[in-house]
Amino acid sequence: MTTPSLTQFRRIVIKVGSALLVDRERGRLRQAWLAALVEDIAELGRRGAEILVVSSGAIALGRTVLGLPGGPLKLEESQAAAAVGQIALARNWSEALGHHGLTAGQVLLTLADTEERRRYLNARATLGRLLDLRAIPVINENDTVATTEIRYGDNDRLAARVATMAGADLLVLFSDIDGLYTAPPASDPSARHLPLVERITPEIDAMAGGAASEHSRGGMRTKIEAGRIACAGGAHMLIADGRPKNPLAAIAAGARCTWFLTGSTPATARKTWIAGSLEPRGAIHVDAGATRALRGGASLLPVGVVRVEGDFARGDAVLIRDPDGGVLGRGLVAYDAADAARVIGKASRDIASILGYPGRAEMIHRDDMALGVG
Repeated sequence: MTTPSLTQFRRIVIKVGSALLVDRERGRLRQAWLAALVEDIAELGRRGAEILVVSSGAIALGRTVLGLPGGPLKLEESQAAAAVGQIALARNWSEALGHHGLTAGQVLLTLADTEERRRYLNARATLGRLLDLRAIPVINENDTVATTEIRYGDNDRLAARVATMAGADLLVLFSDIDGLYTAPPASDPSARHLPLVERITPEIDAMAGGAASEHSRGGMRTKIEAGRIACAGGAHMLIADGRPKNPLAAIAAGARCTWFLTGSTPATARKTWIAGSLEPRGAIHVDAGATRALRGGASLLPVGVVRVEGDFARGDAVLIRDPDGGVLGRGLVAYDAADAARVIGKASRDIASILGYPGRAEMIHRDDMALGVG
């Protein structure tokens, strides 16, 4: 199978770890490295790609500012360090991107934001709107409030969830190694580099080590797990050495890395998930005009809805029924049942005056819909 090229991707999530971004000896941001990475990001943007960044580094920066000792931190110390360090991290990303006329938008996520459908839809909409406005979301786990029981614990898997949430077609994981090897290369001189992984098999799983640095909670195992999440969501993934300056340019020029391939696309994977993995909680009945519009690829607007049934919540899957009661498909509804009933048949511009808050223009967005399934 042909190795992909960076230039072919439309929406890219780039994950940057603490060990790359923060100088371990001084506890300071590696400004020159960040500036070079942002040069690469700006170049991809000029080529038409939309970029999202998942950036670690808040705790590593904050512990230096607060004078916390080396070694493991207590939970409350980590949260305090994150609170201080996140300000510095966001400022540095904003300034670095600003030198290229790019706008940064800070997004802090918790596990629940990517696992609970209601919050997932809110986060997805926020990321989408930031990209529409030509801003670059800079995302991190919200370590100031997340506890051990409700956190990801590493940004590899968070980045994979962000990739699927945002409909990205590529996830880039920068590491201190240039990809996946058949065995840990530091301890096994016979280890071979794998440039291409077409499918994550038990053999691939077995190749993953578990080492992580003091500043990083990840390791090759979490990267493989991230690859499984990203590829299932329709995104390719690559693992590359992020230590040199301009690491994206290096990949484009042929630097060694490992590509993990998906056989799907973000849109197809999402519609498959909606079609087969979620239990419908109700139904939305639409008129003939909406039926034609949906079959033509449009979103479902409240004006085309004639009746709702069921006690569903925002983000739940519902059936979409035509005027004869037949099932057109299913989708993720943008309103609770009670509010949906209040806006049926109404123009989207009237939603705010009816509900008292500015809801979504669409009852079900076309990206959250799978037609032709019952």
